[in-house]
Amino acid sequence: MVTSQAGAADLVRAAQADAEAGWERPEPSVLLVEDDPGDALLVEELVADSALKMRLRWVRSLTEAAEVLATEVPDCVLLDLHLSDARGLEAVSLLQAHAEHVAVVVLTGLAEEDTGLAAVAAGAQDYLVKGRVEPELFGRAVRYAIQRKQAEQAAVALQASQMQARENARLERGLLPRPLLHTEDGVRVVARYRPGRAQALLGGDFYDIVQSADGTVHALVGDVSGHGPDEAALGVALRIAWRTLVLSGITGPEQMSRLEELLVAERARDEVFATLVSLAAVPGEQRARVVRAGHHGLLRRTRGDVEWIEVPGGPALGMLPGGARWPTAELPVPSGDSVVLFTDGLFEGHVGRGPQRLGEEGLLELARKAAGLPPEDFVDRLIARAEELAEERGGLADDVAVVHLSWN
Repeated sequence: MVTSQAGAADLVRAAQADAEAGWERPEPSVLLVEDDPGDALLVEELVADSALKMRLRWVRSLTEAAEVLATEVPDCVLLDLHLSDARGLEAVSLLQAHAEHVAVVVLTGLAEEDTGLAAVAAGAQDYLVKGRVEPELFGRAVRYAIQRKQAEQAAVALQASQMQARENARLERGLLPRPLLHTEDGVRVVARYRPGRAQALLGGDFYDIVQSADGTVHALVGDVSGHGPDEAALGVALRIAWRTLVLSGITGPEQMSRLEELLVAERARDEVFATLVSLAAVPGEQRARVVRAGHHGLLRRTRGDVEWIEVPGGPALGMLPGGARWPTAELPVPSGDSVVLFTDGLFEGHVGRGPQRLGEEGLLELARKAAGLPPEDFVDRLIARAEELAEERGGLADDVAVVHLSWN
């Protein structure tokens, strides 16, 4: 009989079920680590007589096993606990250091079942007692160990995926704040954020809207180069720093210099940079002050039309640390007009299956077709149409952030 964690009756039932279903499973590869030639021969005979065939390779020490595992990945390791270079639970620990993703079945003596149980507690998938192994169940015990290891790995991968999803959600909440407005009289804000390609990649797009004590409305849209948690975390840091600077009364070129200092200090790699555009407007003045750092243009909605506006600006943050200058440009915004800030994910998506991208001209054309819509519908239509055009290439790969500002 087989003495193992898998009950013999359960193994028999599983074997019968597989036979009845006519399943053919691939032969597993097994590495036997055994320094006793007699015991190794016994295992070879069990493999030969087993109903479930497997490919067996025999080595005499843990050192030899490490050499094999450096170039090969078997499905299972049969490990003797009395080797010349490792004994007891130490052997299990040393083996796992070389084969953490491989199922391990330990081989114990007749009086060492407690040791076998301890080995399972230490990370082995099962144990077999030498001299009490029947051929018809031996293969089943190995199969069970392999499946159990696979289940453990799947559970670990699922947990990691869930943790990553929660972390992404926390980062996205940091990237997407609630507008901080003292009063909504005369100010209308529509903000949207769309993660790229079903959240496969978490980017560093961010935005913010803050109204200072004097009534000035400040808006920000930015994009950290690259994708991933480092870039997203940097985007969160830049957004929070920008809001703090605005509330402290620091705006314009000085604000950009402070943000660049933060980026240089916090970025994970020297090549990381960030583009952004910051806008400040006092309701009723019919103009806005714009500072642009390496960012593309913006849209100005007039009555029944849309324009693409490029204002003077400086380089992206982090491109010329300490040597860049960012001028402040004045943008006329007549009463009833609106300004739309956005990241490049909105126009860098493909159009159809070919290499063509929507581009700035394509986005402007979409915007003009939607010019007569209310702010919410206008923004939603732009994003929806860009997604539809990129659908044949899997949708928009990059994140999209949009801020639509209207004031009287």
